[in-house]
Amino acid sequence: QVQLVESGGGSVQSGGSLRLSCVVSLGGLDLYAIGWFRQAPGKEREPVSCISPRDGIKYYLESVKGRFTISKDNSKDTVYLQMDSLNLEDPAVYYCASPEPPVYYCAAYGDPTLHYEWGQGTEVAVSS
Repeated sequence: QVQLVESGGGSVQSGGSLRLSCVVSLGGLDLYAIGWFRQAPGKEREPVSCISPRDGIKYYLESVKGRFTISKDNSKDTVYLQMDSLNLEDPAVYYCASPEPPVYYCAAYGDPTLHYEWGQGTEVAVSS
């Protein structure tokens, strides 16, 4: 069973930046799609970003396009989410998530009918 450990959350002012990291215990970043979800208070968990090594596709939630960048380092079994220009719509707990069984493409990632393995989450707060 894969284990996911996130880090990098915190509190910043609007316009600030944070970089989230997720270490994936079983690796596989060179094979399978992986990404990030977030859940704000009172809202459903939503997929924020995904990266697929098979076709190089990177998916972004519309509201974070141009501000967030997903990347990975296969040698470190780590996926990152660089978050710039954070605004008051971004505060949430951010989760690294891997579908189980894994999927190859971001087109499948985020499907609510899939089973996901989740990290413990890392909280992002943004103040005005």
